[in-house]
Amino acid sequence: MDIINRHSVPHFETKDTSTIREIIAPSNSCVRYQSLAEAQLLPGRETQAHRHPITEEIYYILQGMGEMAIENEIRPVVECDAIAIPPGFRHQIRNSGEVTLVFLCCCVPPYTDQDTILCETLFKNAGEASNY
Repeated sequence: MDIINRHSVPHFETKDTSTIREIIAPSNSCVRYQSLAEAQLLPGRETQAHRHPITEEIYYILQGMGEMAIENEIRPVVECDAIAIPPGFRHQIRNSGEVTLVFLCCCVPPYTDQDTILCETLFKNAGEASNY
């Protein structure tokens, strides 16, 4: 049995520029086919738009509020929202609130930089209100 405490896992910056703690992954547990990470974005920050050709993701918002862009759709997200991100879809999240946006990222297969392709921003006019 592997029990990993979030506080025992170092944080790092991913290719999309979010700060991540990979809580459970093949690198630190018996899990082989998925990973669970906690991401944090400071107020006013956004991830780099990207896509994963292979990986399917779920984001689950723990704290804060933001805007989620998947392909050409942008919608508000708040605490307790879960966001499904199919493989191959361009996506990006922005913290539009006043506190750190904290969310879980579930990836199948596990996250890798090699399966992350950076794209142009999905938020066309940074700082302006989105259409939703």
